[in-house]
Amino acid sequence: MLQYMGHKNRKKPLFIGGMLLLLLHGCGGSGSVRPQQDGPPAAPRDVSNVKNAVPRAEPRSRYGNPDSYEVFGQRYYVMDSSRGYVQRGIASWYGKKFHGRRTSSGESYDMYAMTAAHKSLPLPTYVQVTNLENGREVIVKVNDRGPFHDNRIIDMSYAAAHKLGMVSKGTALVEVRAIQPGEPRPAQPRYATTNSNRTTPINTDQFFIQVGAFASLDNAERLRKRLGDIEEKPARIYQTVIENETLYRVRIGPVSDVELADRIVADLPEHGVHEHQIVVE
Repeated sequence: MLQYMGHKNRKKPLFIGGMLLLLLHGCGGSGSVRPQQDGPPAAPRDVSNVKNAVPRAEPRSRYGNPDSYEVFGQRYYVMDSSRGYVQRGIASWYGKKFHGRRTSSGESYDMYAMTAAHKSLPLPTYVQVTNLENGREVIVKVNDRGPFHDNRIIDMSYAAAHKLGMVSKGTALVEVRAIQPGEPRPAQPRYATTNSNRTTPINTDQFFIQVGAFASLDNAERLRKRLGDIEEKPARIYQTVIENETLYRVRIGPVSDVELADRIVADLPEHGVHEHQIVVE
């Protein structure tokens, strides 16, 4: 039995890829900043004093919340609720090219505001985003759709990306947790404590691409053999027990950089794999 990787409130499996129709999408969804397409403002302003978004109860936006939408033949499903949502993966950011344009929720994109774009969370949703590489965290309002890149889970505004320390690199390994207005903030991701009592980020030098989780070892083995090595990275089976149920997870890696992960993910459809998730432990 294949275990879908994603959120329990999703109506159907979320398929990843493609670009979004202009009706829904205000940001570029380029996945990572490409100088010829997007970038920081020509005269960057100081965003160090920009405050986190303040979660507040809001009705669902009139725009950007269809049950599902299709982009270049790829269908995406909007969640009924953000409650309990948590995911780790690769974040990107978008900037001046889209500044002032209409977002999927109908609001104007302000690259100096603390906002973000997501494929399936209801609009609006407030989320806590933690950069797993340096421990920085921000709270942003998700008011747009994107990024429509095979290997990204969230697109940060320029200001939010700057505060997370990911502007120059273009991407970062992050954890995204939904916040419910009026409820306690979600806990910060697990960190190791050094002898000096300072906290350090979890190890992000290597991560994995998980492509399936099975109750049957035979099914996991069949997928592992079908995948073989991709970009010289082997597919392996990792056994775990969750709520007294044994699962066999098929993972590719370890992978040490985003560009290599992108190449691997791009090859997955040729092996009959259309879902994956980034695993950082």
